[in-house]
Amino acid sequence: MAVLPDVDRATVWQRLMERGLVPAGVDKAEFRAAVDAIDDVYDSQAATWNTALPQPYRGAATAAQKYELFALIGLQRAKVKP
Repeated sequence: MAVLPDVDRATVWQRLMERGLVPAGVDKAEFRAAVDAIDDVYDSQAATWNTALPQPYRGAATAAQKYELFALIGLQRAKVKP
């Protein structure tokens, strides 16, 4: 999967701001830059993450299933309910 379109990045940014996840001392533009950077990491590291998955899951799962797996693990590590 490629990086998110700008409208989707803006949606993520807005949702995170609504949830109060902007740290003190970080303005909206700086926070948006963080959202964009993480999306870029998803794109640049997709092959590495895919290689880390064991078979047969790696071969059987769709890209969407793999991204959901990564997302839910991240949410659990942050102790956030999806």
